[in-house]
Order: sequence, then C-alpha cells, then structure tokens
Amino acid sequence: MHEPEDDVAVVVADTPAGTEIQAVTLDGKEVTTVKASQDIPLGHKIAVRDVAVGKDVIKYGRPIGRASAEIRKGSHVHTHNLKSKRWA
Repeated sequence: MHEPEDDVAVVVADTPAGTEIQAVTLDGKEVTTVKASQDIPLGHKIAVRDVAVGKDVIKYGRPIGRASAEIRKGSHVHTHNLKSKRWA
C-alpha cells in the first residue's frame, strides 16, 4: 500500500485464494490483514476494504478510478471491477 487510506494494495507475489496477507504501507506501517478471496497475480491489486459500486477507489492516497462492480475486501481489483478515471 502507498497510504493507510488506500482501498487497494499491490500483491508482491502470485497470491492464491485463501492466502492471508498483511497489508503495509511503503514505509512499513501495518494497516490490515486481508485474506485473498480469489487468485491474484503478481503486481495486481487486492481490495483491503469493501468498495461500493460507483465509489472512487483510492490508491496512492487519491482516486484511481470508480468501482464498476461491488468490490469486496480480499478480491482481485482489475478491469473487471474498476473503471479508470485516466482514460474515461
């Protein structure tokens, strides 16, 4: 994670469903523990909290897009449930 208020973190290894991981900021501050609800590939985002449809998704301490589907804590966050604001 970049900031404690981020909704997502980037996994640093392929993460199989059921794996429990500790989400920490870049400076090592522990934020939360999350269990992957699906397989998440290296470098992809995992939700560290629930995000409702239409709500901004926060990464780097700022919005990176909107939830196009309900996002549950532990789920893979990618193009299937996140619409980028950059290329909207």
